[in-house]
Amino acid sequence: MSDAAHPQTPRTAVVTGAGRGIGRGLALGLARAGYAVALVGRNRDTLEAVALEISDGPAEHEAVVVVADVSDPDAVTAAAQQIEGAFGAQGGVGLLVNNAGVIEQQEKPFAEDDVADVWRVIEVNVRGPLLLTHALLPGMLARGGGRIVNINSGSAFRRSETYTGYGISKGALARFTTLLDSQYRDQGLRTFDLAPGVVVTDMTRAMPLHEERTEWTPIEASVDLVVGIGDGQLDALSGRFLRAGSDDLASLSTHAYDILVADSRRLAVLPWGHDDPLQP
Repeated sequence: MSDAAHPQTPRTAVVTGAGRGIGRGLALGLARAGYAVALVGRNRDTLEAVALEISDGPAEHEAVVVVADVSDPDAVTAAAQQIEGAFGAQGGVGLLVNNAGVIEQQEKPFAEDDVADVWRVIEVNVRGPLLLTHALLPGMLARGGGRIVNINSGSAFRRSETYTGYGISKGALARFTTLLDSQYRDQGLRTFDLAPGVVVTDMTRAMPLHEERTEWTPIEASVDLVVGIGDGQLDALSGRFLRAGSDDLASLSTHAYDILVADSRRLAVLPWGHDDPLQP
């Protein structure tokens, strides 16, 4: 099902928020799959611990540790330069995984929430991917393309009684994915929204919403999809929303034609029928 972005796309990956949780799991999985990985985050100790796990395992490459706050423009510029330099011998950055994100401190509806905290969530979850993508995209395009995975959530599309900022941020991220696809598909870029499901992390365990949960989505489900994306197996579905645990490489390959014909798995205004003036 590949309509490959570029046959020479480097097997290198940048993972933000790589020091713990989902980012750590994705970084370890990509390294096991043979990718050279740059670990980006704010805490050097946790990043170096992940880098040590990679070096102690079967990975072909040492991980690159990049300490940066992805919502800080100057820090992102410096991080991008460090990453491009580290991956120069391997051809530059082939895959960017925008994973770093936060959620509100309290589980409340908007009228009861702290607007400053709501905005903090939006700013971190949207500004970070914008900045890092903007910094690394020119290099990708100059090399003929690349792939970007924005770690998203069903909250981007689903109604919710709480976590207003998180829902807004993920909806904005989904629109960013479709815009990148629209603007740069012809230049070899492939972009994806990936919801990892409900993975056991410090963040999810602290959420009252999940305090009674007994079934969790294994991180391996996300790893399989991200590696498949990096390898070009899902290029035909660029600009679309995928969910680990519900989707896998086989099911997405089987239903790719249906997804494209129905123009599904993306943000859209649904018309009431064929005579709706808001038909796309």
